[in-house]
Amino acid sequence: MSAAEEILDIVDEYDRVVGRSPRGAAYAEGLRHRCSFIEVRDAEGRVFVHRRTATKLAYPSLYDMFVGGVVGAGESYDDAALREAEEELGVSGLSRPEFLFKFLYDDGAGRSWWSAVYQVRCELPVRPQAEEIDWHAFLTDEEVERRLPEWDWTPDGLAAYERLKAHRSAG
Repeated sequence: MSAAEEILDIVDEYDRVVGRSPRGAAYAEGLRHRCSFIEVRDAEGRVFVHRRTATKLAYPSLYDMFVGGVVGAGESYDDAALREAEEELGVSGLSRPEFLFKFLYDDGAGRSWWSAVYQVRCELPVRPQAEEIDWHAFLTDEEVERRLPEWDWTPDGLAAYERLKAHRSAG
């Protein structure tokens, strides 16, 4: 099954399931669905940053400071977070990511999804999924901040990142 054929739950503005749709159609028609965003840090506390492949359905070739992706139909956010983190990092046996908060991402141009944000520490050697990740590195928080104006980032990742910084500042 291709990524475009994956079945997603379609949700309303309150994150209640109102239907199902193939992923490609959900993107094309601007149907609200669910996603997980996982901030991954290594043993030294550096953040996993990567550039998405040119073949990604959403935001091809852009940089991201989260791994993650869509939540499949009937799947929980928590299960999707672990599945996506292990798939994209190319690891198994990762600790279950810690849920931090959820927000509704809406770019005002037809892209809208409920976004659950997690964090996890990965001390395993990573072998990122070649179909999804072109380049990767673990960067310090200062390096990430320095790269924000220099690199083209996924807009939803930037929205999650800004909310994550605010969440941590609030304690």
